[in-house]
Amino acid sequence: MKEFWVDLRPWKKELATAAIESGADVIAAESAAPVRALGRVTVAADDGDLRWGSDVFEVTIEGGRQVAEAEALARNAYVIVETGDWRVIPLENLVAVSDRIIAVVRSVEEAEVALTVLEKGVRGVLLRDADPALVRKVGTMVKAGTSSLELAPFTITAIRPIGMGDRVCVDTVSLLAEGEGILVGNTSSALLLVQAETLENPYVNPRPFRVNAGAVHAYTLVPGGKTAYLSDLKAGDHVLAITRSGTLRDAGIGRVKIEQRPLLLVEAEAGETRASLVLQNAETVRLVGEDGVPISVVALAPGDRVLGRIQQAGRHFGIAVQERIIEK
Repeated sequence: MKEFWVDLRPWKKELATAAIESGADVIAAESAAPVRALGRVTVAADDGDLRWGSDVFEVTIEGGRQVAEAEALARNAYVIVETGDWRVIPLENLVAVSDRIIAVVRSVEEAEVALTVLEKGVRGVLLRDADPALVRKVGTMVKAGTSSLELAPFTITAIRPIGMGDRVCVDTVSLLAEGEGILVGNTSSALLLVQAETLENPYVNPRPFRVNAGAVHAYTLVPGGKTAYLSDLKAGDHVLAITRSGTLRDAGIGRVKIEQRPLLLVEAEAGETRASLVLQNAETVRLVGEDGVPISVVALAPGDRVLGRIQQAGRHFGIAVQERIIEK
């Protein structure tokens, strides 16, 4: 997900407090000490976690020479880019070749533009010349997520019990909404949207922080365009929560529960793409229908249409790779 940086040069304690409370990923400062006195956060400073002139550089774009300079620096470091009046074109050029670009912004509108150029957007924004209210507004916008994925309707082709196995509940530190969950699949090429436990049930209270995601071997999407095995997730990691409309947000994990339960194999297809997923055989486990209405796996039937994601197959330590691979 996108990174939120705040510039605290010169130092202002009230801005630092607002930045930390807004979930800033990095604070740019002249010294790390006063920032660390307020909270635990990454600091870009001469004595910080990220060092000026080695881990982080600043470039003011005035023409092609500075664009080339920023491109070269971004091979090995973060580059904070000030673009002046030409806000979009230089960022498009840089985003096309690097994912280490941090754009200087001074308003919510500028942040929205920077985070969506070429759809991919810059890695993050550095808010400069702000007051505490603006810090909170931009922080809320960045953390809410401007990224999205295109979801596709899959037609259910089969559901059958496959016996006992270990399934994973992912408990996030966020409250998820109806139609929101995580994408999970037996293969990396096709994932289905498993909804959080948001709905009322006669026997169990809603747990809108929880996604009963599937068996231990399954893939799920995590930040950075990567996948992870459900069995590898742990407290402090992050997953990508996604709504039925495709909007993404970063969700921290507070707990992962692995328990033995009866399991179902769900199979589906979208055109030539086949998807499958092993889920717990329980009424509280739901996929998201094409219309956005959740469907319990115990009521799922061939012909039902559910939402999922088609993507490039082939993963090496969770990173997509170009290679011949067969998953089934």
